[in-house]
Amino acid sequence: MIEDEAPIVRALERGFAAHGDLVVSADNGEDGIALAMDRTVDFVLLDISLPGRDGHQVLARIRAVRPEVPVLMLTARDDLENKVSALNAGADDYVTKPFAFEELLARMGALGRRAEPTGSQLEAGDLRVNLLSHRVWRGGKEIELSSREFALLEFLMRNPRQVLSRQQILSAVWDYAFDPGSNVLNVYVRYLRSKIDRSGEPSLISTVRGVGYRFDPPADSQSSS
Repeated sequence: MIEDEAPIVRALERGFAAHGDLVVSADNGEDGIALAMDRTVDFVLLDISLPGRDGHQVLARIRAVRPEVPVLMLTARDDLENKVSALNAGADDYVTKPFAFEELLARMGALGRRAEPTGSQLEAGDLRVNLLSHRVWRGGKEIELSSREFALLEFLMRNPRQVLSRQQILSAVWDYAFDPGSNVLNVYVRYLRSKIDRSGEPSLISTVRGVGYRFDPPADSQSSS
């Protein structure tokens, strides 16, 4: 929960505790971003009016790194322009203060069900990744990956055919920003290519010069979870 109004924070914390949910909260944009980057966080409640970075800036940062996490905006602004702006920026839903806690829970439940994965595997052609066992196969042959290589492959496969910037990948896989001059990402992409690509065939990971990388599944396949 990223909200700077203390009475609302206390009321929601009591409500969620009674509902059996664990809540962590921040009262400003910078701390909120740090909390939302934690991949154990399943849902984000985000106020628009925040000290420091406002809700729209926080949302942009969350979407750049964690496009899959549900985000519900909380705000006292009920005009159409702000609602449309929040939804266009990537919010999944929008609740205007004051609101009933029961309605908030219902909206969160609906978004949570929509975000639940349908399975425990990612597939692209004959490349198969089991997210529970952290095992990878291509063409029936198992491939040994380090934990960091696995995390990199998972992030790329979850965002097929999308150009991902170096910063997006570093933030998602390493959880913090490296020195811009660091070549750690280049090194791990090279490691990964050497293990998952086939000789004589195009690489599954394309370099987009000056930007980052893109995962290109075979033309007759789709990445899925």
